[in-house]
Amino acid sequence: MKLAFAALVPIIASLVNLSTPGHFISVGVISISVANFIVILLMIAVFLLAIFVPFPGKKHQS
Repeated sequence: MKLAFAALVPIIASLVNLSTPGHFISVGVISISVANFIVILLMIAVFLLAIFVPFPGKKHQS
């Protein structure tokens, strides 16, 4: 497992160029990086899925 993860690190690192300045979204006095904004959107999506998607095995019987 450790070896497989070590082999993936260069591939994952090559997808994101960290030597450039970050990109920011600014609205009034609020400024947030695009990366953090994407993480927040993904967290909200997972939260909404957890609320609205039924648990497996739970069936209403009449």
